[in-house]
Amino acid sequence: MHRLFFGLDLPADIKQRLLGVNAPIYGAKWQSLEQLHITLLFLGKVEPDRISTLCDAARDLPVEAFELDVSGLGCFGQARSPRNLWAGVQPPDPVAALHWALRSRMAGLGFAPERRSFRPHVTLARFKKQRGSVEGLLDDHGESVFGHFAVSDVVLFESNQGRGGSVYTVIERFPLPDPH
Repeated sequence: MHRLFFGLDLPADIKQRLLGVNAPIYGAKWQSLEQLHITLLFLGKVEPDRISTLCDAARDLPVEAFELDVSGLGCFGQARSPRNLWAGVQPPDPVAALHWALRSRMAGLGFAPERRSFRPHVTLARFKKQRGSVEGLLDDHGESVFGHFAVSDVVLFESNQGRGGSVYTVIERFPLPDPH
């Protein structure tokens, strides 16, 4: 079984800027450079013989390539006791369009959609039960701009547990049509 998800890869320079937010916060498990991405759709465990079918379904998505800004910080949960610290993306609409296109196609293959609502973001840190406040980080970086890049493809990633957390491997890239 392969643990898979669709996502967007980030350029190295934006990842470096995002790592600069890292601060000593109680309970924070910070993401590494290799772990930074935007999740579009989590599939979960997939049988190896189904991968080619889901790759076929992910080709020729009806969303054109677009530009994206990574900016601002936010959190899921309360800032004094967050579950997750993230960087935002603007505009969210084309990212959401990719999510819905993939979700629809994967539902047609029998993949159950996630119950929680989709909110595009880049996870910077996760928190377990013990959680320190991110209020200072939100004050310092709430409006920070981390970079601008062209989104020209969607990536199917495999996630494996490693000693330092999840290790993501690119299975396949799916180019988006050029808007010009």
